[in-house]
Amino acid sequence: MILISIIASLPLFGNMANGQAKMNKKAVLVIHGGAGVISRENLSESMEKEYRNELAKSLQIGYKILKKGGSSEEAVVEVISNMEDSPLFNAGIGSVLNENGNVEMDASLMRGDDLACGSVAGVRRTKNPIRGARVVMNETKHVFIIGEGGDVIAEKYDLPVEPPEYFQTERRLKQLEERKKQNDRRGSLIYDDSKFGTVGAVALDQSGDLCAGTSTGGTSNKLMGRVGDSPLIGSGTYASNKSCGVSCTGDGEYFIRSQAANTAAALMEFGGKTIEESLKSVMDDHVGPLGGVGGLIGLDKDGNYSWYFNSKGMYRGVLFEDGTMLVEIFGAP
Repeated sequence: MILISIIASLPLFGNMANGQAKMNKKAVLVIHGGAGVISRENLSESMEKEYRNELAKSLQIGYKILKKGGSSEEAVVEVISNMEDSPLFNAGIGSVLNENGNVEMDASLMRGDDLACGSVAGVRRTKNPIRGARVVMNETKHVFIIGEGGDVIAEKYDLPVEPPEYFQTERRLKQLEERKKQNDRRGSLIYDDSKFGTVGAVALDQSGDLCAGTSTGGTSNKLMGRVGDSPLIGSGTYASNKSCGVSCTGDGEYFIRSQAANTAAALMEFGGKTIEESLKSVMDDHVGPLGGVGGLIGLDKDGNYSWYFNSKGMYRGVLFEDGTMLVEIFGAP
C-alpha cells in the first residue's frame, strides 16, 4: 500500500515556503499544481482535502508506472494528463479563459537522456495538451507547434479532442467576469486562483533517465495569443541527465526573461550547486528581483528533490522510491 505522509515537523532546508523537506530517501517523482496566494484562511477544509487527494492520486499514477519499470517520460505524461483532467488545476479542463472567453492551452515535455523536447501553445481543442507535446517530440521533426496546428496534430495522431465549449466551465467563466470587473489589477490582495494552477512533473526512472513536463491554461483575461513560460523549453521546462529536471509555475513573463528552468540546470552542471541551491538562486537572484512571483520544482539525476517558491503557497508533492509520499500546500505559518 502506498502511504501518504503529510508531516509538518520534518527538518527543512530553509522553511516551508522556501525549501525542501529533507528525507534520506531517493525521490523518483516530484509534482506541482501551481503557486500563488494560497493561504489557510482562503482555502476551506473540504477544498484542501480535494487538492491533497488529487495530488496524491497523481503521485500514485506515477508510482505504478515507475515501479513496473516504465519510463520517466511515460510517468510524466500520465501524471500531468491526470491533472489536466481535474477541474481543480489551471490546465486541461480546468484552464482559465482569455479575454474573449476561450481557452488557449500550452504544454511542453523534455527528456533528459537525449534532450529531445516538444511543445504546443494556444491549443483550443486538445483534451490533454501534454500528450500533444509528446507527439510533437516523438512523431515530428519539430519542437514547437502553435494554435490550430497543435490541435490538428492531436487529431492526426488520434489524441482525444473536445469542442471549445468543453473547456468553458462555469467556474472559469465566472472568474473571467470578475477579472474584467477588476480590470486585471496586478498586485490585488484578493483571493484569486487564476494566478496559479499550472501543473508540472519531473520523474526519474529505473534506467536513470529524467523527464520534465509542464501544462497550463495561462492567466485569466490574458490577451488572445499570449504565451507564457510553460511551453518554452528552458523557461518553464528543462531536463538533462547531466544535472536535473525542472518545471516552473508563476508569472510566466519573468520566468521567460530569466530562462528559469535552464538556469537552474546550468547552476548545477556548470556552477556545482545542489538542486536546493539552484532552485533557491533562480527565485532569489533571477526571477524575484525582476518582480516575478511563483516557484519551481526539481529532481536531480541522483534522486535528490527540491521545491522553492516566493509566493504564499504551492500545491506540491514528492514520491519516494519506497512508495511513500509527501504532499504540501501552504508556506510558512
